[in-house]
Amino acid sequence: MKPIFFLLLLSLIGVSGFAQNADINNFIVKESLLKNSKLAIIAADSLENPLENINGQYTFTVSGFTQPVNFHGGIAVLPLQLERSAFVYLKHQNDKGTHSKLLYVYKKDGTLNPYTINSLWLILFPVVVIFLAFAFRKFIIVAVILMLVFFYFNHSNGLNVSTFFETVFDGLKNMF
Repeated sequence: MKPIFFLLLLSLIGVSGFAQNADINNFIVKESLLKNSKLAIIAADSLENPLENINGQYTFTVSGFTQPVNFHGGIAVLPLQLERSAFVYLKHQNDKGTHSKLLYVYKKDGTLNPYTINSLWLILFPVVVIFLAFAFRKFIIVAVILMLVFFYFNHSNGLNVSTFFETVFDGLKNMF
């Protein structure tokens, strides 16, 4: 009886030791099913199909703060609650590289709506405004005002300068 119990115990320890056997190379961010102002991370493949075999603890950086996240059946809930609409930058690094997403999470009436922002837009908008300012001299004041509004909106919603540049550089690395 004891050898069977011992073998069963060893097999359980072995299974839990190898629980994290898959890499997360893509993920989807949705509102938690509990509607408690928390975000859920869903591990996905390159075609955005959920991966249910992801279990265990993975390290994510959430807007500059590194924290372990527990996945069960391919889904993990971030422990932080969002009080208002904000930018959220999620990054996961593994052996296959860095995988990151910049999201604008719009909060209205207690529901969260995350929108993924392509880092190309963070480069394209200032470049277009600066180009228009140089092309049309009368547009310089409007361009300066637009750039100040752009940076103020980003900063007031949680996208500080370091996160802005980190998002841009990660986006450029993934393009090439």
